Amino acid sequence: MLAAAYLGTVPAANLLTAHVGTVPVGLGMMAPAGVYLGGLALVLRDLTREVLGPHAVLAAVAAGGAVSWLLAEPRLALASVAAFVLSELLDTAVYEPLRRLSLMVAVAVSNTVGAVADSVIFLSLAFGSLAFLPGQLLGKTLMTLAALTVIAVVRRRRRTVTA
Repeated sequence: MLAAAYLGTVPAANLLTAHVGTVPVGLGMMAPAGVYLGGLALVLRDLTREVLGPHAVLAAVAAGGAVSWLLAEPRLALASVAAFVLSELLDTAVYEPLRRLSLMVAVAVSNTVGAVADSVIFLSLAFGSLAFLPGQLLGKTLMTLAALTVIAVVRRRRRTVTA
């Protein structure tokens, strides 16, 4: 289920960007409309890796790219696949050593690295500009914080139920 949700975020983010354009993300900043799904994808990627391993994540990136290619404009599909692949490799390099310490730390730090890499590559290829970079990073950070909050609440409730 996690892999399917992660896979779905890639083409959905591209469709939003293609059909909605830009959205306000706060502090007077704008970003492509798929920014929140891009931020959610970073968290879902780590959770998918946690449950199914890194090979499943790479397969989901490839499948999401293929679906994007069918549904989104070619430049958005190419930009998102390139961005997700590069950010996945960087994310994995950061996530794996930190995971031994803490899931929450690993997700937070690897998502920060992944968000920067993903945003720079995506914006450069899709728009030829980094003008939306501050808004892109803010939107992804907000989504990561929301997702980490949900993860913390679920983990706390599970501990309470099993105790």
